Amino acid sequence: MHTDLTTTWVGIAVLIVFVVGYYFIAMEEKYEINKAKPALFIGTFSFMLIGFYYAINGINPDPVHDSMELLILEIAEIFFFLLVAMTFIETLIERRVFDVLKYKLVSKGYSYKQLFWLTGAIAFFLSPIADNLTTALILSTVLYTIDKSNVKFLVPGAINIVVAANAGGAWSPFGDITTLMAWAAGKGEFLDFIALFLPSVSGWLLTSWLLCRSVPDGTPEFDISTEEKPQIRKGGKVIIYLGVFTIATAVLGHQFFHFPAMWGMLFGLAILKLYSYQLKHRSQDDIDIFVNMKRVENDTLLFFFGILAAVGALHYLGFLNYIHSMYDLVGPTAANIGIGFISAIVDNVPVMSAILKSNPTMELDQWLLVTLTCGIGGSLISFGSAAGVAVMGKLRGIYTFGAHMRHAWTILAGYALSVSVWYLQFEILKWY
Repeated sequence: MHTDLTTTWVGIAVLIVFVVGYYFIAMEEKYEINKAKPALFIGTFSFMLIGFYYAINGINPDPVHDSMELLILEIAEIFFFLLVAMTFIETLIERRVFDVLKYKLVSKGYSYKQLFWLTGAIAFFLSPIADNLTTALILSTVLYTIDKSNVKFLVPGAINIVVAANAGGAWSPFGDITTLMAWAAGKGEFLDFIALFLPSVSGWLLTSWLLCRSVPDGTPEFDISTEEKPQIRKGGKVIIYLGVFTIATAVLGHQFFHFPAMWGMLFGLAILKLYSYQLKHRSQDDIDIFVNMKRVENDTLLFFFGILAAVGALHYLGFLNYIHSMYDLVGPTAANIGIGFISAIVDNVPVMSAILKSNPTMELDQWLLVTLTCGIGGSLISFGSAAGVAVMGKLRGIYTFGAHMRHAWTILAGYALSVSVWYLQFEILKWY
């Protein structure tokens, strides 16, 4: 175990770099700087400072090297998972699958408010199966396809999808990385996590109800006499099934073989490439997967790398060790509620990792509470969760930090209700 470097000059310097970088990420709209640039800088520069500190003090750098290798593995899992999910979505866009879906939704005459509730509900119930990251990517693409310009519809709709995907992921061992970590660590059985359904759904419903009040009246512009009815291009339906197969492979491979989830995703990408080759030779219809991959939001992937590397540096220096001290100071219930706010700022994966490593003494009800707060707490800030980062990439310039924070009070109200319902269900009624 490395020593605590939080009070050394390198610990203070890295913390300052993190805070300043975080400011520029949050002020993306004001300075017109892409969030990936400050994130990538603070992530890489922080470890440069740590390496320099070890060199000038003549300390063996092997612990830093070992820590960075573990961090690279953690980042790679999310990085490649996201890359494959985005590639599938770009391929489905190219095959006009989302154009057909938009036509079916809009031609039914659904209002903006109905579409808001429909996309949110699908996100909440798809997330436990397909995970919150993939769900948010799919539904935000649907949202953007429906209406690319109505910001008053897109912003609350995007927030609703992020909140719903995170809330849906909290009550399923497959729905979120943090839930998966808690389940894999033996902190609860499979069915125990499903007991979090009531707190999860109640918080999402309150946030959605409050958000819905800012969704405009009316329906998306649509004239059935002039609007061309789109058709899914050849191979599109097969690619939908391949996408479902890929997610299933990732989930089942992780559950039964303890493979990283990205392994199943990359296997699915290999199948997709083989299918595109076969389609080209059979019907002369070319699906160039590499062209679709070029359309992936690379800044989103680099933002992920940067922010996780920056948090990894804080973790290495010992800042996340204070989380364990918080449990001793305020008790498990207050600490677990506070974890939700910390996970929104620092990212829930290293936070949950730090909690599991420190392993505070808690009963099942408290482990389920921290799983809930880690899962839904990330919604409080736009880039506090993988789902939020993915949607920021998909709705670039529309769903931003500032746009999210203007509605953050609705998410906070839902968070408070989720925790209150947990307390009623678990501590008073003992329903679990």
